[in-house]
Amino acid sequence: MEQKYYTDERNVQIVISLLKAHGIRKIVASPGTTNITFVGSVQQDPYFEIYSSVDERSAAYIACGLAAESGETVVLTCTGATASRNYYSGLTEAYYRKLPVLALTSHQGNYRIGQLIAQNIDRRQLPNDIVTLSVEAPLVRDDNDEQLCTINVNNALLALTRHGGGPVHINLFTTYSRNFSVKELPVVRCIRRYTPNDKMPQLPEGKIAVTVGSHLRFTEGQTQAIDDFCATHDAVVFCDNTSGYYGRYKVVFSLVATQHQYESSNRKVNLLIHIGEVSGDYSGMGVRSNEVWRVNLDGELRDPMRRLTKVFEMPEADFFRHYAKEGQSRHAYLDACREEDAVVRSRIPELPFGNIWAAQHTMHRLPVCSVLHLGILNTLRSWNFFPMPEGVEGYSNVGGFGIDGDVSSLIGSSLAHPEKLYFGVFGDLAFFYDMNVVGNRHVGNNIRIMLVNNGKGGEFRNYGHPCSAFGKDAEPYMAAAGHYGNKSADLVRHYAEDLGYEYLAASTKEEYLTAVERWLHPSVTNRPILFEVFVDSAEEYKALELISNFMVDAKTVLKRKMKGIVKDVFGEGAVQTIKNILGE
Repeated sequence: MEQKYYTDERNVQIVISLLKAHGIRKIVASPGTTNITFVGSVQQDPYFEIYSSVDERSAAYIACGLAAESGETVVLTCTGATASRNYYSGLTEAYYRKLPVLALTSHQGNYRIGQLIAQNIDRRQLPNDIVTLSVEAPLVRDDNDEQLCTINVNNALLALTRHGGGPVHINLFTTYSRNFSVKELPVVRCIRRYTPNDKMPQLPEGKIAVTVGSHLRFTEGQTQAIDDFCATHDAVVFCDNTSGYYGRYKVVFSLVATQHQYESSNRKVNLLIHIGEVSGDYSGMGVRSNEVWRVNLDGELRDPMRRLTKVFEMPEADFFRHYAKEGQSRHAYLDACREEDAVVRSRIPELPFGNIWAAQHTMHRLPVCSVLHLGILNTLRSWNFFPMPEGVEGYSNVGGFGIDGDVSSLIGSSLAHPEKLYFGVFGDLAFFYDMNVVGNRHVGNNIRIMLVNNGKGGEFRNYGHPCSAFGKDAEPYMAAAGHYGNKSADLVRHYAEDLGYEYLAASTKEEYLTAVERWLHPSVTNRPILFEVFVDSAEEYKALELISNFMVDAKTVLKRKMKGIVKDVFGEGAVQTIKNILGE
């Protein structure tokens, strides 16, 4: 008989590899065909301690007794059909006793549910009190499937002991592969979770950076803890203008990071520490790292960079204080980043009139102690190229990332401090979508709105956007051009003035520079101000293309050409494999 090894089903390999990485070895197996790829793989691996039980109900209770007595996690594995239904009573026992039992149920695939296909049970909804978490381990066909499977399985295995522990469910998909020729399991990224009571891991050697997504207002203690950490480890804090961190080690790197023909060595680190939530700064947050540690009180596995290895379920200040040490402050990395940014910034060419040009000539002049709200996508990107002055706070609705309430968020924010100036910059679709709030009777004289009006969703006609490939055909529906007066010179003016706003307008650079003086007036005026800036989407396209490509490095250009050739010949998967090898 031919020697059997591990199945060639990648998702099953991931499960087995992570069971071993997390130290889980006890298995109670029930007979069947749908779970053959899992059972056929683990039964030939001496690492695992396997017991047989024909009756799945009994198997679940065996797992309860074994888990309680040994103090270890016990895995249950069964076939399709009604087998998993018989786990319910034993899992209920495990739930209320917080026993670490992992129900690994094999499944033919959700696409078969409800199609009168035999032995295909719908497990998408489970009773509330049989498991603390239920996830899927999908079939792996590409890197995205691999990422999802890796995160889901890590999440499930960590949940077995989280917050007191309890049973967990993994629905393991299968194709019934009969290929058991894989002699070695893949090395799968194992994610660990740490709480304040755990022994903290050592920091890796090499360059370290912190990256901040959108964040609630930092306390003085949080900022000081981050600054002390950075001083100890010669680290920096990569931010955008909505991150909320205003400490000594802040680096706004969007301009450098967005260069398509220039590669910054300062963007590659050995460890990236991720705090905060969603970031809208797609380019600036693209720091390449060997591994990512996430610090957040929710303790959840959030992995936008696909390099997550550790999660710290604790206050951020506690984490940074733990790793900060007394001694001489170091800031060589900070100096290098700022010097590079200054060099790149000094070479910005003359840009066409538009959102980016307006940001370039306005951001540094915002009054101290004011607040800036930015519309998502094109506006946020445009203004993120330029750092805010010290003493100015920035916000954007990057949580849900919709245009529905950008202006309303500005107005709501302004109600908290009527004595402060609140600036908001929005594209025309975002403004008109939310224009009803402009007439709200609570709007104060501390409001300054800039409406960048190109008569359409300019993002969809912009450089690099998929819709731009359609050219003018993108206008009617993708970019929703021509609505809301189609750049009428009178519509917004009448609306604003009738509501008691002071109205300003500009269609050229010269007109803008004159009008913006009034918009930037450093004191609260006797009326709110609405400044409408009429721009052309073709010029906006040119501006983004220009600001993304003015730095050119021959090595980077060649490297990206080679990646393009590899993609054309071998496909996207080959490019991702090369990136993984290079640690990108």
